[in-house]
Amino acid sequence: MKHASRIAAALGLLAVVLGAFGAHGLKDILGQNGTTGIWEKAVFYHFIHAVMLFIMAERTSLPKVAWFGFLVGILIFSGSLYLLAVTNVKWLGAITPIGGVSFIVGWACLILRPKR
Repeated sequence: MKHASRIAAALGLLAVVLGAFGAHGLKDILGQNGTTGIWEKAVFYHFIHAVMLFIMAERTSLPKVAWFGFLVGILIFSGSLYLLAVTNVKWLGAITPIGGVSFIVGWACLILRPKR
Protein backbone atom coordinates (compact mmCIF):
# COMPACT_ATOMS: atom_id res chain seq x y z
CA MET A 1 0.00 0.00 0.00
CA LYS A 2 2.86 2.39 -0.70
CA HIS A 3 0.52 4.34 -2.98
CA ALA A 4 -2.09 4.90 -0.26
CA SER A 5 -0.94 8.48 0.44
CA ARG A 6 -1.12 9.41 -3.23
CA ILE A 7 -4.57 7.88 -3.63
CA ALA A 8 -5.74 9.72 -0.51
CA ALA A 9 -4.26 13.01 -1.71
CA ALA A 10 -5.84 12.57 -5.15
CA LEU A 11 -9.23 11.95 -3.53
CA GLY A 12 -8.77 15.06 -1.36
CA LEU A 13 -7.95 17.11 -4.45
CA LEU A 14 -10.98 15.66 -6.22
CA ALA A 15 -13.23 16.62 -3.28
CA VAL A 16 -12.09 20.24 -3.53
CA VAL A 17 -12.48 20.27 -7.32
CA LEU A 18 -15.96 18.71 -7.16
CA GLY A 19 -17.00 21.14 -4.43
CA ALA A 20 -15.96 24.11 -6.56
CA PHE A 21 -17.43 22.59 -9.71
CA GLY A 22 -20.76 22.04 -7.97
CA ALA A 23 -20.83 25.58 -6.63
CA HIS A 24 -19.96 27.18 -9.96
CA GLY A 25 -20.12 24.88 -12.98
CA LEU A 26 -23.19 22.92 -11.91
CA LYS A 27 -24.97 25.69 -10.01
CA ASP A 28 -27.83 25.95 -12.52
CA ILE A 29 -28.50 22.22 -12.95
CA LEU A 30 -28.29 21.52 -9.21
CA GLY A 31 -30.64 24.43 -8.56
CA GLN A 32 -33.02 23.25 -11.27
CA ASN A 33 -33.02 19.71 -9.82
CA GLY A 34 -33.24 21.01 -6.25
CA THR A 35 -30.22 18.87 -5.40
CA THR A 36 -27.62 21.41 -4.24
CA GLY A 37 -27.83 20.03 -0.69
CA ILE A 38 -27.27 16.49 -1.96
CA TRP A 39 -24.14 17.59 -3.84
CA GLU A 40 -22.86 19.41 -0.75
CA LYS A 41 -23.43 16.33 1.44
CA ALA A 42 -21.53 14.19 -1.08
CA VAL A 43 -18.59 16.61 -1.04
CA PHE A 44 -18.63 16.84 2.78
CA TYR A 45 -18.45 13.07 3.34
CA HIS A 46 -15.98 12.69 0.46
CA PHE A 47 -13.61 15.27 1.91
CA ILE A 48 -13.75 14.08 5.52
CA HIS A 49 -12.99 10.52 4.51
CA ALA A 50 -10.26 11.55 2.04
CA VAL A 51 -8.52 13.28 4.96
CA MET A 52 -8.92 10.12 7.04
CA LEU A 53 -7.46 8.03 4.20
CA PHE A 54 -4.44 10.32 4.17
CA ILE A 55 -4.00 10.20 7.96
CA MET A 56 -4.18 6.40 7.94
CA ALA A 57 -1.83 6.13 4.96
CA GLU A 58 0.82 8.03 6.91
CA ARG A 59 0.78 5.48 9.74
CA THR A 60 3.61 2.99 9.94
CA SER A 61 1.03 0.19 9.94
CA LEU A 62 -1.86 0.86 7.57
CA PRO A 63 -5.24 -0.24 8.95
CA LYS A 64 -6.25 -1.83 5.64
CA VAL A 65 -9.86 -2.77 6.37
CA ALA A 66 -10.62 0.72 7.69
CA TRP A 67 -8.76 2.34 4.80
CA PHE A 68 -10.63 0.32 2.19
CA GLY A 69 -13.91 0.87 4.04
CA PHE A 70 -13.46 4.61 3.68
CA LEU A 71 -12.34 4.29 0.05
CA VAL A 72 -15.37 2.19 -0.89
CA GLY A 73 -17.57 4.57 1.11
CA ILE A 74 -16.33 7.55 -0.89
CA LEU A 75 -16.89 5.76 -4.17
CA ILE A 76 -20.35 4.42 -3.38
CA PHE A 77 -21.81 6.93 -0.90
CA SER A 78 -20.49 10.15 -2.41
CA GLY A 79 -20.43 8.76 -5.95
CA SER A 80 -24.11 7.82 -5.88
CA LEU A 81 -25.01 11.19 -4.40
CA TYR A 82 -23.00 13.04 -7.07
CA LEU A 83 -24.85 11.11 -9.78
CA LEU A 84 -28.21 11.61 -8.08
CA ALA A 85 -27.62 15.35 -7.78
CA VAL A 86 -26.74 15.76 -11.46
CA THR A 87 -29.21 13.30 -13.01
CA ASN A 88 -32.05 13.54 -10.48
CA VAL A 89 -32.50 9.77 -10.91
CA LYS A 90 -34.01 8.89 -7.54
CA TRP A 91 -33.18 5.15 -7.48
CA LEU A 92 -29.51 6.09 -7.05
CA GLY A 93 -30.42 6.98 -3.48
CA ALA A 94 -30.98 3.27 -2.83
CA ILE A 95 -27.27 2.61 -3.43
CA THR A 96 -26.07 5.34 -1.06
CA PRO A 97 -26.58 3.34 2.19
CA ILE A 98 -24.13 0.70 0.96
CA GLY A 99 -21.44 3.38 0.99
CA GLY A 100 -22.66 4.53 4.41
CA VAL A 101 -22.18 1.01 5.74
CA SER A 102 -18.64 1.06 4.34
CA PHE A 103 -17.94 4.25 6.29
CA ILE A 104 -19.36 2.63 9.44
CA VAL A 105 -17.17 -0.45 8.93
CA GLY A 106 -14.13 1.80 8.56
CA TRP A 107 -14.86 3.69 11.76
CA ALA A 108 -15.70 0.48 13.65
CA CYS A 109 -12.35 -0.99 12.60
CA LEU A 110 -10.59 2.04 14.05
CA ILE A 111 -12.49 1.57 17.32
CA LEU A 112 -11.69 -2.13 17.52
CA ARG A 113 -8.08 -1.80 16.46
CA PRO A 114 -6.66 1.58 17.46
CA LYS A 115 -3.09 2.62 16.65
CA ARG A 116 -0.56 0.88 18.85
